[in-house]
Amino acid sequence: MSAPVPPTFAAQERVLCYHGPLLYEAKVLKVEQWDESNTHTGALGPHYRIHYKGWKQSWDEWVPPTRLLKWTDTNLAMQKSLQAQTPGAAPTKPKEHHKGGQPKFQRKDTITTARGLKRGRAEYEENTSHPEMKLQLPEVLKVVLVDDWEAVTKNQQLVTLPRNPNVTKILEDYQAWVLGQPKPPADAATVLPTVISGLTLYFDRSIGANLLYRFERPQYATIRKEYVTGPHLDYGQEREMSEAYGAEHLLRMLVSLPQMVASSTMDRESVALLRDYVNLLLQFMVEHKEQLFQAQYENSSSQYQNISRA
Repeated sequence: MSAPVPPTFAAQERVLCYHGPLLYEAKVLKVEQWDESNTHTGALGPHYRIHYKGWKQSWDEWVPPTRLLKWTDTNLAMQKSLQAQTPGAAPTKPKEHHKGGQPKFQRKDTITTARGLKRGRAEYEENTSHPEMKLQLPEVLKVVLVDDWEAVTKNQQLVTLPRNPNVTKILEDYQAWVLGQPKPPADAATVLPTVISGLTLYFDRSIGANLLYRFERPQYATIRKEYVTGPHLDYGQEREMSEAYGAEHLLRMLVSLPQMVASSTMDRESVALLRDYVNLLLQFMVEHKEQLFQAQYENSSSQYQNISRA
């Protein structure tokens, strides 16, 4: 049986588009099929040029189908739910940055995969004074990202949850690995716990909004009910998503950090510190690749595939 065809969108179609943790009304301006010869960002497959309603034209961007939802009553209800769950959320448009303040930042894909590794400097419009976070992504991890993308989006497979080791355990082991080096960074004992706490917090806050392919959302809803919202949970029994997900989704987050930093108010020293420890984390993941990453993703059921298309 052939894999289900993902939803397609037409030029001038009214849609909902993920931008950060929220969904916004948008219109499809153009439709293109990207391959190695014409990709704008390094990502492949169908892409859509969209315009957010009420936003300046400078926010127009190319997005993959994983960023878009059909304009239906169900998805509109989801949009309202996300707005209600996000404190201070802007219902229609983001705040414009004033001159001398934070530089304009144009997000492209809310999830960064190996298909989008060539994005780099394109995330900036005019950003010479803002610190840039450059990661040294090893080739072996680029391959992991490609395989991850293909397993989920092409083969309709899923990472087995909960993962062992999970994100929390991976970061704990990483800290022990750094401190156990013959010559660890001079500030590691005091700085690294703060870095790890920040990475864990950012993972827990971004997993549902930025780190999932659309095909994974029903699985996320299930694990979130099991860990956070289920009626079987007593007060204080809730667990974070960093205790359910593992290296696959942690890697997705790490390669998206330069985008996050570009839209933040972090100073140069903090960016340099984060960059150095994330690059070390990538080295750790390479050295322990066999123990951290799932060798074979699980096949999804036909029932799950039907739910994911709903």
